Amino acid sequence: MKILITNDDGIFSKGIEELAKVASEFGKVTIVAPDIERSAAGHAITISTLLRVTEVEKDGKFFGHAISGTPADCVKIACSQILDSKPDLILSGINNGSNTAQSVIYSGTVSAASEGTMNGIKSIATSIDSWKPKTYELAKNFLRKLIPEVLENGLPQGTLLNVNVPNVLQKDCDGIVVAKQGKARYVEYFEKRSDPTGRTYYWLGGKKMNLDTEPDVDDVAVMNNKIAITPIQYELTNNKFLADLEKWQLSY
Repeated sequence: MKILITNDDGIFSKGIEELAKVASEFGKVTIVAPDIERSAAGHAITISTLLRVTEVEKDGKFFGHAISGTPADCVKIACSQILDSKPDLILSGINNGSNTAQSVIYSGTVSAASEGTMNGIKSIATSIDSWKPKTYELAKNFLRKLIPEVLENGLPQGTLLNVNVPNVLQKDCDGIVVAKQGKARYVEYFEKRSDPTGRTYYWLGGKKMNLDTEPDVDDVAVMNNKIAITPIQYELTNNKFLADLEKWQLSY
């Protein structure tokens, strides 16, 4: 079985190395990831600049291919140029920082998995709810149980699995929730600064606003020390609104 590993934290991140260890228990692993961190890249692709592919070694051994582009670029170029055929499974992560609620839209980790889904490949995105995780073992052990289920049961067309793991030791995890995507968002602001030459620049900051309380919502589940697993689809049509929209008096 062929497994493609990618992420948005970059090929030198600890999370992708830990993910590759788990994946290697199930098949042949190919790592194709951004050459630097590309967090919050969303589903962007590179069309106006060149893409470079560089082979990366770790501990004197070949580790993977670094791409000078986005997570979605990595999946595209891996499937069309690096691999001789499409992989059976794509694993994206293990990301530092959760990808829940509205963050899913901005997430390069989720978008890499979504790119796989768009190409008919079973895909899983995995994140830990911390920028500095205590451990990757809880996420790794959950994936060891999840991967065989995905391979055996498959996923609906156009659907990926978005996994968010609390930043706790395995003994402190309080279960698994099949969760809905929440509504939490960031209240953002731009801090105005000056560089050493006196030129103005802006630095984006923000504070997360949690808008959900239901236990079966991704953010709430993770805050309650539970693993949240959410089926995500890239088809964005609001089908419930189609009939009402057709009643509008539209003309040109």
